[in-house]
Amino acid sequence: MTDALTPADGARVWTLPNLLSGLRLLGVPLFLYLVLGPEADAAALAVLVVSGVTDFLDGYLARRLDQQSALGQVLDPVADRLYILAVVVGLAMRDVIPWWLAVSLPLRDALMWGLVPLLRTRGYSSLPVHFLGKAATFNLLYAFPLLLLGDGDGTVATLAQVFGWAFAFWGVGLYWWAGILYAWQVRRLLQTMPRLPASATG
Repeated sequence: MTDALTPADGARVWTLPNLLSGLRLLGVPLFLYLVLGPEADAAALAVLVVSGVTDFLDGYLARRLDQQSALGQVLDPVADRLYILAVVVGLAMRDVIPWWLAVSLPLRDALMWGLVPLLRTRGYSSLPVHFLGKAATFNLLYAFPLLLLGDGDGTVATLAQVFGWAFAFWGVGLYWWAGILYAWQVRRLLQTMPRLPASATG
């Protein structure tokens, strides 16, 4: 949902896409409870599947129903990042994935947050989401359910682990590639756009 918004679009709150994004956010603590509490992996897997479906639907419906909103442009990426953070922490604490993987993704997000003050000096709060970032999120949201499913024995678990790690490696690589590209775009913006007065950025 990166199209330009009209003032009326920006004021929208109670839209179907926003409700779906809110539903996804409610699933974050539920997933952590299921994985770390009763270790109900089947239910946790269902939460991830629902999250993936609603991730697709909120963007599709926003365009289809012409219900883009400023709130939606914030909720969608925030929900993506919170899910990724919750999943990597939960799976690392269960020893399903190594801690280097769990740390590498939030570290990239910390880099992105560190660029926000620089953007604000040029009058921006963010830049449009790049295709690489969406592709990375797509890979990661497929990888983690498969890795969770692979935390067991048997042929299905083995296949899930193989495909899960394939998606995970691609996802991590694309996630960092998108972050580096974003940082490069910020650098170009700082070189080409005049700095705003301090009163305008404060």
